[in-house]
Amino acid sequence: MSGSGAPGPGAAPCRFAHYFVLCGIDAESGLEPDELAVLYKWLEADLHGKSSDTADKTSGENFDQSPLRRTFKSKVLAHYPQNIEWNPFDQDAVNMLCMPKGLSFRTQADNRDPQLHSFIITREDGSRTYGFVLTFYEEVTSKQICTAMQTLYQMHNAEQYSSVCASSSCSMDSLASSIDEGDATSLAKLQRYNSYDISRDTLYVSKCICLITPLPFMQACKKFLVQLYKAVTSQQPPPLPLESYIHNILYEVPLPPPGRSLKFYGVYEPIICQRPGPNELPLSDYPLREVFELLGLENLVQVFTCVLLEMQILLYSQDYQRLMTVAEGITTLLFPFQWQHVYVPILPASLLHFLDAPVPYLMGLQSKEGTDRSKLELPQEANLCFVDIDNHFIELPEEFPQFPNKLEFIQEISEVLLQFGIPPEGNLHCSDSATKLKNLVLSDLVNDKKNGNIPSNALNMYELLKGNETIARLQALAKRTGVTMEKMTITAPLAEKDKDGKLPCEEVELRDYKLNVQLREVFANRFTQLFADYEAFVIQAAPDMESWLTNREQMQNFDKASFLSDQPEPYLPFLSHFIETQMFATFIDNKIISQWEEKDPFLRVFDSRIEKIRLYNVRAPALRTSNYQKCSTLKEAAQSIEQRLMKIDHTAIHPHLLDMKIGQGKYEQGFFPKLQSDVLATGPTNNNRWASRSTTTQRRKDRLRQHSEHIGLDNDLREKYMQEARSLGKNLRQPKLSDLSPAVIAQTNCKFVEGLLKECRMKTKRMLVEKMGHEAVELGHGEANITGLEENTLIASLCDLLERIWSHGLQVKQGKSALWSHLLQYQEREEKQEHSAESPVAVGTERRKSDTGITLPTLRVSLIQDMRHVQNMSEIKTDVGRARAWIRLSLEKKLLSQHLKQLLSNQALAKKLYKRYAFLRCEEEREQFLYHLLSLNAVDYFCFTSVFTTIMIPYRSVIIPIKKLSNAITTSNPWICVSGELGDTGVMQIPKNHLEMTFECQNLGKLTTVQIGHDNSGLLAKWLVDCVMVRNEITGHTYKFPCGRWLGKGVDDGSLERILIGELVSSTPDEELGKQCRTPPQQKSPTTARRLSITSLTGKNTKPNAGQIQEGIGEAVNNIVKHFHKPEKERGSLTILLCGENGLVAALEQVFHHGFKSARIFHKNVFIWDFIEKAVAYFETSDQIGDNEEALLLQRSSCKTFCHYVNAINTAPRNIGKDGKFQILVCLGTRDHLLSQWIPLLAECPPITRMYEENALLRDRMTVNSLIRVLQTLQDFNIVLEGSLVKGVDV
Repeated sequence: MSGSGAPGPGAAPCRFAHYFVLCGIDAESGLEPDELAVLYKWLEADLHGKSSDTADKTSGENFDQSPLRRTFKSKVLAHYPQNIEWNPFDQDAVNMLCMPKGLSFRTQADNRDPQLHSFIITREDGSRTYGFVLTFYEEVTSKQICTAMQTLYQMHNAEQYSSVCASSSCSMDSLASSIDEGDATSLAKLQRYNSYDISRDTLYVSKCICLITPLPFMQACKKFLVQLYKAVTSQQPPPLPLESYIHNILYEVPLPPPGRSLKFYGVYEPIICQRPGPNELPLSDYPLREVFELLGLENLVQVFTCVLLEMQILLYSQDYQRLMTVAEGITTLLFPFQWQHVYVPILPASLLHFLDAPVPYLMGLQSKEGTDRSKLELPQEANLCFVDIDNHFIELPEEFPQFPNKLEFIQEISEVLLQFGIPPEGNLHCSDSATKLKNLVLSDLVNDKKNGNIPSNALNMYELLKGNETIARLQALAKRTGVTMEKMTITAPLAEKDKDGKLPCEEVELRDYKLNVQLREVFANRFTQLFADYEAFVIQAAPDMESWLTNREQMQNFDKASFLSDQPEPYLPFLSHFIETQMFATFIDNKIISQWEEKDPFLRVFDSRIEKIRLYNVRAPALRTSNYQKCSTLKEAAQSIEQRLMKIDHTAIHPHLLDMKIGQGKYEQGFFPKLQSDVLATGPTNNNRWASRSTTTQRRKDRLRQHSEHIGLDNDLREKYMQEARSLGKNLRQPKLSDLSPAVIAQTNCKFVEGLLKECRMKTKRMLVEKMGHEAVELGHGEANITGLEENTLIASLCDLLERIWSHGLQVKQGKSALWSHLLQYQEREEKQEHSAESPVAVGTERRKSDTGITLPTLRVSLIQDMRHVQNMSEIKTDVGRARAWIRLSLEKKLLSQHLKQLLSNQALAKKLYKRYAFLRCEEEREQFLYHLLSLNAVDYFCFTSVFTTIMIPYRSVIIPIKKLSNAITTSNPWICVSGELGDTGVMQIPKNHLEMTFECQNLGKLTTVQIGHDNSGLLAKWLVDCVMVRNEITGHTYKFPCGRWLGKGVDDGSLERILIGELVSSTPDEELGKQCRTPPQQKSPTTARRLSITSLTGKNTKPNAGQIQEGIGEAVNNIVKHFHKPEKERGSLTILLCGENGLVAALEQVFHHGFKSARIFHKNVFIWDFIEKAVAYFETSDQIGDNEEALLLQRSSCKTFCHYVNAINTAPRNIGKDGKFQILVCLGTRDHLLSQWIPLLAECPPITRMYEENALLRDRMTVNSLIRVLQTLQDFNIVLEGSLVKGVDV
């Protein structure tokens, strides 16, 4: 078919329009209720749990509505040509989108203004076709249909009288409709609305004409359709038969080449369209002016941010064209990115079940007359951005980051809008009638001054609009642009020119074009600034396309951590979310593919702009500031459009007489003629210029393709690979609009389920890879570090995924969070069943075993208990917030998979809440999903503790003494102080004769130190403590603080208090999972064995040799240096690096112990601190002799500070033992960068010869010098000590 329809296969894509379509009533099949509307009712009944057959009986004929308000089936009456190979005609989809509500009837009393709307069909491969539709009303001439309508009215009225209720609801219904039509609401009129009398009334039915085009030339198509409609309603027949004009636009008007403009001819006057050049922003013909007027600037930027973050966006309006304009306007502004998910700007009523889709979508829903937002039941609202266009109102998701430099960005856009006379706050009073004037045909009829034949009701409409604010503003705008609007008479002769020779409509149109391009430039400039250096972070790992496509899923294409670390702090919340989206992933994929294929057009334009910035700015790659840079290309962009429109590059062939049968298609005013299909089915046979040019390029492409088939990958296979690679991460392609049987709906839901499972697998894998240290490096994933910010982003997207899974296939929606609603119902059922589950601790005395027998009671694993913890958090006000807190808590406790399994084990509840096809009722997929979540137990998350920093948390502590060697209980008064990253508890007295206590305080974060001590009173004051255990009773995290030392005077080093360093105790019963994880363990505090061996100097343990000691120092210092080289949010605990098992204090202790004389004097232990004190005594009494004056001064000042620090520690009001004092000295010396000055003093003072062997490290000059050099590397860092380490020491 298409072979004859076009001059050659190559001509195809060059045609301006692909199809001309006519839809309306099929007189032969008569009045059929719209099946799709019935299906919609059936779906609604299913949603509310009614049986579908009752729904069918009551709603199939929708008897509650008056017949004029019912929907009837429309049909595609004709389309030309029959089919095109490269764009097959989808009859069902086109019919559904041309007339989304089906046929509608009117009488002479109703408003019958023509209306214009557009639609888009997105095919499965992501390519798009645009439709432009003009709907008008035509008198019904078929007696059969008029009689059928009268019969329907008689049945309807009989039904009315039989039930009073039905009568009242019906009058309400007609009231709503009449208000919608904008007519006066007098009672008489209402009664007339509710009746149709064949003898008195004239019946009209809707019909539409439609052009389907490959590119969105909205203005040109609108003008062509308006002129065609005018030719039908005009008193004079058109100059040529309508077939000539339709044939001309289908076969003889080419697409304008890129960067050129084209003039072709409508029925009455020429139409101009233009196409951007290869380095300009892609074509967009929808007026952004209208989008900003409808939403207002602030709202638009918020919605735009939601679209960028791939949330679910639902547009809501009574007007199809508004839905289309806003959807196309916002997606246009995404350049260079493209929306990758479900995109249905006009969602027909029959496809309402797509709102159940658990995937990101951008859809437009037509609001019914008189329904408000509260009545609209949406399956999933946790991640929904709801945009009520008509009421200038948006509802945003609870948590989402703001667009970078949002205020400056809004300011810049405001300036552009104000230049064009548009208030940035939008036009709140976009009344229906005003919009009709702006959106639809009337604006053309009025502004063009060229229609002498407007029906009288349009005149009234214009009168009606005279006082309107929008019109007043348009008049003011027209005055400023030199158009005299007062003189506009509707009966003005056709095509009357203004003084300057331009049509007023062209002036307004040109302004719209200029505004469009300038606004788009501002948005594009933001992305050019934000991603100017993106190329540096693209990972080009594959040698060829085939290997890249094969390994696409395993490979990391973009170095996210490095990219984020290079960005200004304020941008991070937004960028860390954005670089996780599918649109960003596709953009990077396109960049990688461009090595082997022709560049994606969007990418080509974007890269050329970045190149330009570099040339102008000579920008250093490291220069990342959050300074706002305005767009500098506004003038050029507007000029290039103006030049194209002023200077026409190409003119198409004029419409001409065709070889038609005489006498057919006779002109009859007000009726669209029956077109002669034989002349419209095929194009001209002669090869015109543009066709032949494209066929030669096609031949060249064919030759190249055959060549590549011989040498490379099999083409079909390659295409399949490409499709798979590009669809990676997309859960669902576009919904097909045609076949809507329940089987297809079920199949679609299967795809949803598959997609959700795949997304869960990808997300959990990503979260593990980011966390799992060395394994990630071995797998080739770059350096294994994860920023707190990035972790937060990944967890937020997991929360979002769980919400989407829980809202898929819901029977009835309750509350904004489907997951929390399910949890609440589970909680209610469980609490009814057992009242005994009150206490968080298990009834049995099962306790965590320790060597000494004293243990921590086991924390009971309870889903309900975790819910109660979240319900007690007064900081969280919403269900969505509670669900997210519960997910974070479960993830931190490594119970997420277990809890969800328990929740879903209640099958009766799942059946009550979910339809059969829901994800949560697909057993196999559900099991796999829980298994993927179980894999997250392999790593430690602190996503609850680190986010909810102000909540009150109960803690439990247990002190475990070494019973074999000391008393279990001390007679003195013990006390404890627990510190964490977020604060400390202050000193708390431990109840006498108790080793266990519970206390509540504000979240301490990860626990770092415990100070424990007593007042040495009573007979049994000496106390040998093995360790202290502290547990967070909400998260279950248990910390062990090893001690292994005595507390008491005259024993060990005489300490009455000790500072203990904590380590997190692994709580997973599944040790195997921990082993697989191979995450480097958190550095611990000094273990009992080491402390005892070093301090008591028993000599039983093997001592490290000199080499090992030097290595230990190097490693300890190196760890501290590494700590400071990490971004601030990624650093761990500095206390552990200083005082932990392999920390700096322990390493220096080893140095000072090497060669220390271990002979005991009267069985009394000698400590390092004894040597320090002897050195101080020497410094304070002697005068040093130096080689020169300067060295002497330096030495003296070092001695002075050293003595000052030691004395301050000795006189501190704390009962710290000798080893504790040495720890404080090292910490202070590190903080104040003095260690490297003190070491040489100690190495050279006389007491060293008495207290150290000849071979001691401190007596070896070379070793001391290398130790000094190592310690000097810490000079550059600002070291802040935890308060508990140096409390009470005043230096």
